[in-house]
Amino acid sequence: MSTGSGADSAPAPTTHYSTAPTKPSTFSSLKIRNYRLFFTGQVVSNTGTWMQRIAQDWLVLSLTGSAMAVGITTALQFLPMLLFGLYGGVLVDRLPKRPLLFFTQSAMGLTGLALAVLTLTGHVQVWHVYLTAFVMGLVTVVDNPARQTFVSEMVGKDQLANAVSLNSANFQSARLIGPAVAGVAIAAVGSGYAFLFNGLSFIAPLASLALMRTSELHKVVTTPRAKGQLKEGLRYVAGRPELVWPIVLVGFIGTFGFNFPIWLSAFVDDVFHAGAGTYGMLNSLMAAGSLAGALLAARRGTARLRVLVGAAMAFGLLEVVAALAPSFWLFAALLVPLGMFGLTVNVTANSSVQMATDPVMRGRVMALFMMVFTGGTPVGAPLVGWVTDTYGVRVGMASAGLVALAAATAIGVVLARVGDLRLRLGWHRGHPHVRFVPREQMAAAA
Repeated sequence: MSTGSGADSAPAPTTHYSTAPTKPSTFSSLKIRNYRLFFTGQVVSNTGTWMQRIAQDWLVLSLTGSAMAVGITTALQFLPMLLFGLYGGVLVDRLPKRPLLFFTQSAMGLTGLALAVLTLTGHVQVWHVYLTAFVMGLVTVVDNPARQTFVSEMVGKDQLANAVSLNSANFQSARLIGPAVAGVAIAAVGSGYAFLFNGLSFIAPLASLALMRTSELHKVVTTPRAKGQLKEGLRYVAGRPELVWPIVLVGFIGTFGFNFPIWLSAFVDDVFHAGAGTYGMLNSLMAAGSLAGALLAARRGTARLRVLVGAAMAFGLLEVVAALAPSFWLFAALLVPLGMFGLTVNVTANSSVQMATDPVMRGRVMALFMMVFTGGTPVGAPLVGWVTDTYGVRVGMASAGLVALAAATAIGVVLARVGDLRLRLGWHRGHPHVRFVPREQMAAAA
């Protein structure tokens, strides 16, 4: 690819992807040895990461008593992605992914160990947590798009959608285990040991990277260093509605709808008057729904924009309903479908964007995707934290759900107009059937 020309004029990418048809199944990409190693290493480190997230939020709440302070911590962790995310994507397109991941995973492990030492020695202060969260965010700027794009090198194009879904299932499985273990650990021995486990957990992905057979990786040509590569990536996305609108939608969802560390900690502390164990349990219930959503996405094998919009609308509506739930058990039960639809939004958007992107541009496009999805948190988290502190957690969560619902509805209308689609109502096997079809198909049916 010539880096001096616009992305629209780029030649077809040169890759070694296999084009042999494969029968879709939920776990088909795990048949590939390199991806199986990667998946196993990520199970361990993701569990540690979730333990640290829960321990970190609870530690900040214990030190300050403020939901806004939890929001600031979350914001600092995602602020680097907002500031430097696109530059991280440029680096990922230039550099080989496997050595880059050796560096980023090592750095993240050291960050967890540093926070463990501070906590276990009794010297931790809230600014220490702020600082380590910010450093972790800096490393994530490169680590996140590197991990996202390395998946295609391990599995090839035919298995990419399945592997992306299984990555999310992996993350959500860890989210199911990590908070529960963290809740027990915090109650029994304190937050410091959760941080220690997270630091040590990065040994697993480092070992998996070392054991990979590099000859079996699907080679993707790296982009030589040149001027204007960041602008080239933005131009590439700007002319493609199938990339722009999913990214815009996850931006709204990520900025306003995914502030659960703030809401769940506030519900536990202010509404239900419970402790760290309950906080961990609520996170685990939501993770169970998310895991179900990821496995369903893996089985579908394809990423449809109508599924993305529908899941985003359901997510926003459920967030409003959960915020107004009158009892603890109803609130807890609603977290399961809320997690399922939230994960469906994430996986479907991620898969559709990756599948629609040329491999030589994938680092920059996925960096933009992650920058919008997680980079909006520095704006949304303090704002949501302030609304939660000022007006109560029910108002804070319900208002964010309404924003997500409005954004999904508006973008659904835009995508329908861009694709010249019309709404068709009918019956299929005795059940109402609602779908969007092209205008000419509607005319032919009439």
